[in-house]
Amino acid sequence: MNRRQWLQLSAGMAWAPVVRPFRVEAKDEDSEDGVLELGSRRELFVDRFLVDRMEGDANFLLARPRDEGVALPFDRPWEGAFCGYATVLQDQGLFRLYYRGLPRSGRDGSDNEVTCYAESTDGRHWDRPELGLFEYEGQRTNNLVLAHQAPFSHNFCPMIDPRPEVPAGERYKALAGTGRTGLWAFFSDDGLRWQRTGDGPVITQGAFDSQNVPCWSEHEGRYLCYFRVFKDGFRRVARTTSEDFRNWTEAELMTYDDDRPIEHLYTNQTSPYFRAPHLNVGIAARFMPGRRVISVEQAEDIGVDPGYFNDCSDAVLLTTRGGSVYDRTFMEGFLIPGIGPENWVSRTNYPALNVVQTSAHEMSFYANQNYGQPTAHLRRYALRLDGFASIRAGYNGGELITKPIRVEGGTLELNFETSAAGGIRVEVQDAEGNPLPGFSLDDAVETIGNEIERSVYWNHGSDVSGMAGRPIRLRFVLKDAGLYSMRFKA
Repeated sequence: MNRRQWLQLSAGMAWAPVVRPFRVEAKDEDSEDGVLELGSRRELFVDRFLVDRMEGDANFLLARPRDEGVALPFDRPWEGAFCGYATVLQDQGLFRLYYRGLPRSGRDGSDNEVTCYAESTDGRHWDRPELGLFEYEGQRTNNLVLAHQAPFSHNFCPMIDPRPEVPAGERYKALAGTGRTGLWAFFSDDGLRWQRTGDGPVITQGAFDSQNVPCWSEHEGRYLCYFRVFKDGFRRVARTTSEDFRNWTEAELMTYDDDRPIEHLYTNQTSPYFRAPHLNVGIAARFMPGRRVISVEQAEDIGVDPGYFNDCSDAVLLTTRGGSVYDRTFMEGFLIPGIGPENWVSRTNYPALNVVQTSAHEMSFYANQNYGQPTAHLRRYALRLDGFASIRAGYNGGELITKPIRVEGGTLELNFETSAAGGIRVEVQDAEGNPLPGFSLDDAVETIGNEIERSVYWNHGSDVSGMAGRPIRLRFVLKDAGLYSMRFKA
C-alpha cells in the first residue's frame, strides 16, 4: 500500500472493497470449574494462563532474540530491494523458504512480482535450486515457483497440511490475492508446482494487502487464516476458519485481553508453536506510520528508495489459545531495530512466517532487513526452544503459584536455567494451597543447571503419577533462575 492510500484510509476514504462488519467472540478459556485441564501438554510462560500470583522478585521477562546474521541476500535480478512476505516451512528434513521477488516498487499485485523458493538442510545455509518452471527475461535458470499470474505473487503464502488423510495433491496449500480479487486457494503435491483451484476466491472479507496466513490448528480441529483488515484507521488482524480450505466462516476481528492502546500490525505471522500446538504464537510487525528516524542525507547514503524511509517498525510478541482474542503480555519490542540507519526505514524488520527448530536446543525465525535498499536480505534470529519469554527471579528470589490444574503424566519436566548460585524448588499443593505429603518445599530437591528438559525431584524421587486427575497447584520458588516451560510427561 502506498502513502496516498494510507492517507485516504486515515481520512476515512475507501480505496479497496468495503470490509463488512466483523463478529467478535469472547476469549476461549480452557478450564472446567476453575481447574485448567493440562493433561500432558507443554505450557510456555508467555502469558498469565497458568499464573495465579507471583511474589517477591518473580516476574515475566521477554526474551531478546540472538542475531545470527544474513541467511539469504536478495541479490538475484528477479529479487531485489522489495522482496517480502517470506514463509519458512519445516518439511521433515528440509527447510523450505518462499518469498516475493520484486526489484522495483510499484502497484500491489503487478506482473513484476514473482514468488521465489530456496531450501536448506539446517536452516542456516540456503540454496536456490534452478527449477526451470517459469521464464524471467527469457531464461528459466531461476528459482521461481510462481510468475506471470498477477496478483498472486504479491503475497503468496503456503502451508503444509500435517494430517495423514489429506490427499497427496493437497499436502501443500496456499492462499494469495489482493483486495481486488479476494484470496484464492492453491494446492501442490511437491511444494514447487502450484495449481490454483476453484473458479473464484475462497475468502472475500478483508483488505488482503499484506501476508495472509493459513495454518492447520490441531487444537481447534480446523484450518485458520489470519489476515490484515482496517478498523477505525488502524491496521488490525482478523481471522476466519474452515474445515476444507474451500469454504470459510465469516471474518472475526482479533481483539485484545487488555485496554492498552491499539497499534498498527502490518503482518501478524500467527501460527501454532510446534512444541505446544494448542498455543498460537505471532511475531507481528508493528508499524509506526509517519515516525521518521533517519534524515534525508542518511537515506541517500544507504540508497533506500525515497518513498520508504518516512516510517519505522519493529516486531512484537502475541499469543492466542484459540478464538478471536490475542494476549499482549508484552507491549515492548521483541525484535528491535539494529544499529545503523538501514534498520530504521519503512517496512524493514518484518518477520517471516513460522518459527522452526534448527538444533537440539535452538529454534529460529527470520526477518526481512534493509527493505527498499540494494542490501535487502533475510536475516536469521535464534532463541532457545520455548524461549520466547520466561518467569524469572533475581538473586533475592521470588515465587510463582499456579492456578488449579489437572494433569496426567509420570514426571514434571522443566525447561529452565539458573546461575551457579541459583536454583528452583517446586512444591505441589492441593487446590486450596496446602502442601501435599512428600511434595512440600522441604521435600523438594533443588533443580540447578540449564536444560531444555529436566525432571523435577523430591526426596522420594520424581514420580507424580498419583496426582493424575486431581486438582493441584504448583509453587515454584526461584532464585537467580528463569522458567521457560513445563509439562507433565507421560
